[in-house]
Amino acid sequence: MMDHLQLLSRLSRPAESKIVLLVLDGVGDIKTLEQPSTALETASLPNLDALAKTSALGRIVPVAQGITPGSGPGHLALFGYDPMKTENDIGRGVLEALGLELELGPDEVAARGNFATADSAGNLTDRRAGRISNEENRRLCALLREALAGQTDPEVRVESGEGYRFVLLLDGDGLSAALHNTDPQAIGVPPRAPSARLPEAEATRAKLVPILERMEQAIANEPRANRVLLRGFSKLPALPSMEQLYKLRCGAFAGYPLYRGVAKACGMEVVPCSKSLAEMVDVVRDHWDRFDYFFLHIKGTDAAGEDGDLGAKVAVLEEVDEALPALLALEPDVLAVTGDHSTPVPMKLHSWHPVPLMIRSDHCFVDGRSQFTEGATRRGHLGTFASRELMGLLLANAGRLAKYGA
Repeated sequence: MMDHLQLLSRLSRPAESKIVLLVLDGVGDIKTLEQPSTALETASLPNLDALAKTSALGRIVPVAQGITPGSGPGHLALFGYDPMKTENDIGRGVLEALGLELELGPDEVAARGNFATADSAGNLTDRRAGRISNEENRRLCALLREALAGQTDPEVRVESGEGYRFVLLLDGDGLSAALHNTDPQAIGVPPRAPSARLPEAEATRAKLVPILERMEQAIANEPRANRVLLRGFSKLPALPSMEQLYKLRCGAFAGYPLYRGVAKACGMEVVPCSKSLAEMVDVVRDHWDRFDYFFLHIKGTDAAGEDGDLGAKVAVLEEVDEALPALLALEPDVLAVTGDHSTPVPMKLHSWHPVPLMIRSDHCFVDGRSQFTEGATRRGHLGTFASRELMGLLLANAGRLAKYGA
């Protein structure tokens, strides 16, 4: 029996139409007694609201009801891959590495690293080390490399990422990626010790322990970035490309390594661009004739949600709204605006809550709603459905799916 992705691939056909997917990372939010309005309700969004009047509205569930997704699974689902299938499980380490354009061998284990702050008792006070600068990141990574000089079993690479992020790469015979995160994703507790998820990873865990100790000794006296947190241990998977599946030329426009990584893992061409939508659209315009499918990623909504900063989330949304007319001027045949997951300001974390969605095309059902908000999308014609089904709707609206059956 065919699964959903196989069916889409079987029915996909070439066309001249253009699809734009604008992902406002973590855009979804919740109302609470302390926060009676969401960011989408609070912000002044005349262009997004006008778009809503001519669009079909709904909500998507990234993985399953009640399941909080990471950014990797959240984006894979948007691109049509089932994030619950083992073969589609791309770890955060690999995504971060691909986003930094690092070459990975088939036996290398990648982990996403955070520089973090711990107090004198060893308990975490900030999992992101105050969102240190890229320059500070590079200095700290140099310290880690110096501490690991001469390490051969396994060989180790430390590569700088954005802000507080970096990538740790382990290369050697018989390494396993079946390791638990050392990041507890909470403050007021110490980092977790390395541990194996499966017996086969015990040898890798034993090799990681002294490596991690040397890394932390090298930064122990730093005022902010004095601890290292590791997550998303993984090896390079083999996914069918979106071009193979959907007969699309796909371009990714994202300012952060993780999102470039997941796009690259799906076979998209990653185009260097700014992190702001206004500047991103200029680059998209320059490449308009080269692609059929455009993935545009905005990170600021997620970062503001994780910081618990409603005002900052509102400001990002208003900046996006201001740039929207330039994107609409390109006249995409299909435009979808949504997120990979929700990051509610009151929670300061990714969450399981459904994500607002609107789709504009000549063939969509026009809901006529006057706003793009959680409430309006809940009442939209599209209803609430799994994110992995979004790709089918985009292809159908673009005239890129053949009829199923006689």
